[in-house]
Amino acid sequence: MGRLSARLLMQRGRPKSDRLGKIRSLDLSGLELLSEHLDPKLLCRLTQLQELDLSNNQLETLPDNLGLSHLRVLRCANNQLGDVTALCQFPKLEELSLEGNPFLTVNDNLKVSFLLPTLRKVNGKDASSTYSQVENLNRELTSRVTAHWEKFMATLGPEEEAEKAQADFVKSAVRDVRYGPESLSEFTQWRVRMISEELVASSRTQVHKDDSPEKPPEAGAAHKPRARLATLKRPDDVPLNLSPSKRACASPSAQVEGGPVAGSDGSQPALKLEPLHFLQCHSKNNSPQDLETQLWACAFEPAWEEGATSQTVATCGGEAVCVIDCQTGIVLHKYKAPGEEFFSVAWTALMVVTQAGHKKRWSVLAAAGLRGLVRLLHVRAGFCCGVIRAHKKAIATLCFSPAHETHLFTASYDKRIILWDIGVPNQDYEFQASQLLTLDTTSIPLRLCPVASCPDARLLAGCEGGCCCWDVRLDQPQKRRVCEVEFVFSEGSEASGRRVDGLAFVNEDVVASKGSGLGTICLWSWRQTWGGRGSQSTVAVVVLARLQWSPTELAYFSLSACPGEPASATPAAGSTARLILPRLGLWPQPWALGQAVTKTMVNTVVANASFTYLTALTDSNIVAIWGRL
Repeated sequence: MGRLSARLLMQRGRPKSDRLGKIRSLDLSGLELLSEHLDPKLLCRLTQLQELDLSNNQLETLPDNLGLSHLRVLRCANNQLGDVTALCQFPKLEELSLEGNPFLTVNDNLKVSFLLPTLRKVNGKDASSTYSQVENLNRELTSRVTAHWEKFMATLGPEEEAEKAQADFVKSAVRDVRYGPESLSEFTQWRVRMISEELVASSRTQVHKDDSPEKPPEAGAAHKPRARLATLKRPDDVPLNLSPSKRACASPSAQVEGGPVAGSDGSQPALKLEPLHFLQCHSKNNSPQDLETQLWACAFEPAWEEGATSQTVATCGGEAVCVIDCQTGIVLHKYKAPGEEFFSVAWTALMVVTQAGHKKRWSVLAAAGLRGLVRLLHVRAGFCCGVIRAHKKAIATLCFSPAHETHLFTASYDKRIILWDIGVPNQDYEFQASQLLTLDTTSIPLRLCPVASCPDARLLAGCEGGCCCWDVRLDQPQKRRVCEVEFVFSEGSEASGRRVDGLAFVNEDVVASKGSGLGTICLWSWRQTWGGRGSQSTVAVVVLARLQWSPTELAYFSLSACPGEPASATPAAGSTARLILPRLGLWPQPWALGQAVTKTMVNTVVANASFTYLTALTDSNIVAIWGRL
C-alpha cells in the first residue's frame, strides 16, 4: 500500500460523501500502512472526523500534526507502535484501542492516561483505575521534585548563573528523583522531566516579575527564586491505591538472628528486614476467602542495566502468574490460564529487532505446571506469545541457562529433563521453539541448577532419588543422555537414593543442597567433588559444612541463594512460617475472615541480587514481601 489518496478516503469513509470534510468515520484497517503513508496535509482535511480505525497495519509512530481535533474514537490495534506521546494531539479522545502493539508497555498506558484526560475506555476497559494510579504517582512525584528544587536552589551561590543552574536542576532531578517500581521508571522519569521544566519555567516568570520596576525584589532573594507547582500533597499516612486483593499486616522490623554481628573484628552488621506487603493475589475468582491456593515458585526479573538490581518479582500458584513490584506492593500484571496449576516460573531477557531494524529489549517470563505446557509471556505488553507442548506429564520446574538466554531447561514428572531453544520471536511476535537435548532420570526431577563455573557444560538436578549431573554440551553427538554422575552426601551405600528437594550454587564452587529427611542443609565443594570423581558414576560430595535446619519429614520446601551475597545462602523455607527463618520474628500474624491464619507453610523464599527485597510464598495463598533496612 502506498500513500493515501482522497479517493480512497471517500471510498472507506462514512457517511458516503464526495467531500472529505463531511466524513465522520473512516476505516483504514488492514491496508499494510506504514507511518510515512499517513499524509497530514490530506488527513487534516477530515475536519469532522470522529472515529478512525488504523488497526492491523505496520505503523511504528503517528505523525504529530494530523489535525484531527474532533477525533473521539481511535483504533490502532495490531501495529508496531513504540511511543504514545503523539496522541496528545487528540484532546477530545474518549476511546482508544492499542492491543497487539508488543513494544508498548505499562509505562505507555500511564502516559496515555496522563495525556488524554477525557479518555473513558482503553482497550475496551474502563480507564478510571489507571487514572487513579497516575494521579497518585503524579502527586508524589510533584512533591519530590518540588522538595528537590528547594534543596537544589538553596545550595546556589549569588555568583552562579541562573540559566545554567536551572538547566543543571532538570538533569539532577531526572537523575536523582525516584519513586515507584522499576518497571514504571520510564513513565516516572518522563514526568519528573516535565515537572522540573515546569518549575524552571515558573521560576523564570517569577524572576521577571520580581525584576520589574513596579515590584522590586526583596533584598537577598533574587538569586534564590522559589516556585511550587499547584498540587495537593498526599499525606504521609495515606498509601497509594493498591490492588483490591492486597492485605497488609504491620509488624515491627526484625533483625536476623544467627547472622554476622558487627564487632571489633570488623565483621558485617546483622541483616535487618521489615515486613512490607502481604498479598492475596492468586485467589480463585478473586475471592478474599481463598486461603487454600498453594503458591509454589517466584523469581526476580533480570535487571535492565548491568550492576543494577530488580524489585519486580513473578509469583505462581493455582491458575495464575502475578508480577509484583516489591516496593509498592502493586500487582503490575496478572496472567490466568483456566484449568492450569502453575508450579514454576523463570525469566530471560532477549534483544528483538523490529521490522524497521530497531532493537528492543524484552523481558520474557516462562511459566509451567500441571498440564506440561510452557507459556512464554511478554510481561510488559501483557500477553502470551508462545506455548511449548513440552511434556505429557506435569512440569515440576524450569530454568533458563545463564550461558544462553534462549536455552530453557524443563523438568517433568515423566522423568525427563529437556533442553529447548525458544529462539527469538518472529515478525508476528511468535516463538518457534526447538528441542536440543533429552536427559533421562531414574526418578522425578525436582530442582534444576546449571553448574555455576560451566553452565553450558554441566547441569545438576535434585531428584526424588538423589542428586545427579548431566553433560549438556551441545557439541556432543548424543541428543538423548543418561545421568553422568550421582552424588551422595555421606559414605556408605545407605546414603544413596535420598530425596534432594533443595539445590543452589552459593558461588562458583559452593553448592547448597537439602533433603527432607536429613534435617540439615549441606554445603559442599563442586570443584573438589568433581575433581576427585575419577571414572566413578557414584561420588560422595566433599562436605564443607552442615547447617542445622529442621528435622521435618515434609518435602518440597525450596532453597535459593542470593547472587549478590556470595558468602551466604538464603535460608530454606520451613514447614511452618517460623521455620523459614528461625527465631526471626519477621512473620506478623495474618488475619483473614476475622480469624488468625495458622499453620502456614512457606514453600519457597527468594531474594533479589542485592538482598534489598525478600519474597516468600505459602500454601495458604499469601505472598509475603520484606524489605532490607
